[in-house]
Amino acid sequence: QVHLVESGGGAVQAGGSLKLSCDVSRYTGNCAMGWHRQAPGKERELVASISSVGIPTYSDAAKGRFTISQDNAKNTLYLQMASLRTEDTAVYYCAAERREALANGFSVCYWEYWGQGTQVTVSS
Repeated sequence: QVHLVESGGGAVQAGGSLKLSCDVSRYTGNCAMGWHRQAPGKERELVASISSVGIPTYSDAAKGRFTISQDNAKNTLYLQMASLRTEDTAVYYCAAERREALANGFSVCYWEYWGQGTQVTVSS
């Protein structure tokens, strides 16, 4: 069972920074890892992801302010968040994809493994 554990959430004022960490030592897949978030009353959304070869991708909301990275030696995934806004308030989830083989010989990756979430609250 893949077990992801986030840490680093908390409360910060608008304009401040936070760094989230996720222990991914139990993940041995070869698909992407990433950070999603869910604000009250809203659907969960992908904030940033990093491919198995280290290529990052960001949502429009995160671009230019958030940085996703991984430390393979420490088996840790990070999300550095800067210039935080009140609309960034949400529960942030670390996630990893699972690869599934298809009958046609190809395979697909999909978000399967999730952490318990960490609250980020940005006040004005």
